[in-house]
Amino acid sequence: MQKAVTLAPANDATAFISNLAQRRARCMSASLGTTMIYPHQPLTLVRGQGQYVFDETGKRYLDCTAQNLCISLGFAHPVTVAMAGEQMQLMQHCTSLFFNEQPILYAEELLARMPKGPDWVVQLVNSGSEAIDLAYMMARAHTGYFELVSLRNAYHGLQFGASGSTAFSYNRWSSAAMQGFVHAMHPDQYKGAFGAVLEPYLSELRRSIFSSTCGRIAGMIIEPIQGSGGVVPMPPGYMREAFKITREAGGLCISDEVQTGFGRLGSHYWGFEAHDAIPDIVVLGKGMGNGFPIAAVVCRRDIAESFAKVRFFNTYAGNPVASAAARSVLKVIDDEGLQAHALSCGERLLTGLRKLQGRHALIGDVRGAGLMLGIEMVRDRSTREPAVDEGERVMARMRDAGFIMVKGSPTRNTFRLNPPMCITLDDIDALLDAFDRALAAE
Repeated sequence: MQKAVTLAPANDATAFISNLAQRRARCMSASLGTTMIYPHQPLTLVRGQGQYVFDETGKRYLDCTAQNLCISLGFAHPVTVAMAGEQMQLMQHCTSLFFNEQPILYAEELLARMPKGPDWVVQLVNSGSEAIDLAYMMARAHTGYFELVSLRNAYHGLQFGASGSTAFSYNRWSSAAMQGFVHAMHPDQYKGAFGAVLEPYLSELRRSIFSSTCGRIAGMIIEPIQGSGGVVPMPPGYMREAFKITREAGGLCISDEVQTGFGRLGSHYWGFEAHDAIPDIVVLGKGMGNGFPIAAVVCRRDIAESFAKVRFFNTYAGNPVASAAARSVLKVIDDEGLQAHALSCGERLLTGLRKLQGRHALIGDVRGAGLMLGIEMVRDRSTREPAVDEGERVMARMRDAGFIMVKGSPTRNTFRLNPPMCITLDDIDALLDAFDRALAAE
């Protein structure tokens, strides 16, 4: 029997959270505290429904984070509950040492949504970082080269291999990460080193390969929109030309779609499709399972066959319950038209944010696509000095108003708006109104 959720009376909430914090500190790793959104006033979540989450007092919040982009369809979506629950009743796990139909069904359905042309195959894993590591191993095995190029401000995960390609300081260790990574200048059109242009960034990429590698590379990885790097979109033409340079240097082209995939950007199912750039390897994760831990590498068959020369095994890869949940994501996106919905909701939100930008000097830039938007907060629009403390106060006011927003960028001054794809236009209007009031209080 399912245990009922215990809600704390509002006047006992402080004591409830204090007790929870003490217990967590006593039995769980201190590293968990390094990523808390509200470190001085922790938020406890006990339930989710649709686009909303509820704290221990029953207060409702619009989750503008989708739990770090992992909730695509919304919490407790009935199709996910039904499909995952049905498989749970049959068999909760089947290792890849044996056949099970669920991961095969998922692979077939996923490949039907990939662009025509390449002979794609799927390898399932458990998380985006794990999939990134696997993509790097595949690229090295296929090309015979070692060095990989990623962009500054990129975030590709914090596991040992992935951490080498993640490129800002507070996500790096003082000891050596995985070797063999070169960081090229990211083409930030708002405050990039070369300004709002294209060619200088491509020239710098060529120089990076010439000066920091042997001239032959295993590959290059790009996020169509840098997520944790501050919601920085790749400018038109960059991915296509960067992939061309990569292939000239013998490398494979990797698109990190962990945050941008599955229709979230609205205009396209995959971020790379908006750039007329077909990769050799695609990395998927986060919203892929609507909260279930599942990720994937999709690559050309010949790349997978090169990698098959070495033994690779993952105990939980292709878990049938997670695969069923992932199938529900594909089904609901199609059945409920969530990609088109993300496009229309994103346009409404982007238009509203740009109107707020005209009224509030703290907003330096608004950017992104669909339901992956960023708001960069600055103290001075000419110098673009990060408004870090001001952003903290705005974030606290939004929480009080019932909206969970997070900041994510190397300078910690960019709000990331990535709500579940079931968000409504009424939600967006309420969010914009609350954000307007929170900014006006500065």
